[in-house]
Amino acid sequence: MKTIVVMGATGLQGRAVTAHLLADGRPVRAVTRDPDAAPARALAEAGAEVVRADMDDLASLVAAAEGAHGLFSVQPTVGSPGTPAGFSAEDEVRWGRNVADAARAAGVRHLVYASLAGAGHHDTEKLPRNTISKWRIEQHITRLGLPATFLRPVSFMENYTGGYHLHDGAVATAFAADTPQQIMAVDDVGAFAALAFARPGEWIGRAVDLAGDELTPRRIAAAISEAIGRPLPYVRIPIEVIAQAGEEFAYAYTWLNERGYRADVAFTRALHPALMDLRTWLRRTGAAQIAGFLACQQDR
Repeated sequence: MKTIVVMGATGLQGRAVTAHLLADGRPVRAVTRDPDAAPARALAEAGAEVVRADMDDLASLVAAAEGAHGLFSVQPTVGSPGTPAGFSAEDEVRWGRNVADAARAAGVRHLVYASLAGAGHHDTEKLPRNTISKWRIEQHITRLGLPATFLRPVSFMENYTGGYHLHDGAVATAFAADTPQQIMAVDDVGAFAALAFARPGEWIGRAVDLAGDELTPRRIAAAISEAIGRPLPYVRIPIEVIAQAGEEFAYAYTWLNERGYRADVAFTRALHPALMDLRTWLRRTGAAQIAGFLACQQDR
């Protein structure tokens, strides 16, 4: 089989994609800024070829992509863990464009880009900033004429495994308690990327919104409570508190409460019948991650 390059290979999506490709017997070239770090060493031990590149260094990206058949591209968004101080939406767009330019220069035959649900579907001016950033990267890939697939997942279930949505013994977000929110397991992004690379004839030229479940925050908290065997009530954080951390974050929550993602869960499952709903994800990995995080919080 031909080599697939995975950008951001030590991140959540990159690790999931790498694992699925390796499971399919694909040679994987895992790209990271620090090949000596523990996450990169773990990828090497799993069978990936680990190489160094920086998304701000186009020459390093081209070198990493040379000779590869396919490339998976994902960039962090504003507020993502591990991003440099002051990382902005413009940085994300520049990185995404650099990866696309490198793929074209290296002659990559199939680019799979991890975008975000909603990109390109609604009035662009009214979308949250992180969605607009990914839409701008999609547009650049299209202008380059690259053979590409755009995977557009909704919010990740993994957001409920740590300090992003867990606070003081509760599930706490700015979502309205009884407004359904769409969520998806990161592992299923890996499954879709592997599927796209395995069936290029079906997937090149497609842009697909992806969701694994749709539940109200109150029901999400109840499912988590049942899975971990202890009560975690749902607490709504006032939007004014979110705004103190940044108006962009507040706008994103307001948009999700008023309009939100509109992926088709049934269609997503038809494409990938093993798609996980929340309870399945909790049973397989989520509950253990949440329990571990809560135990660490208690030990502090």
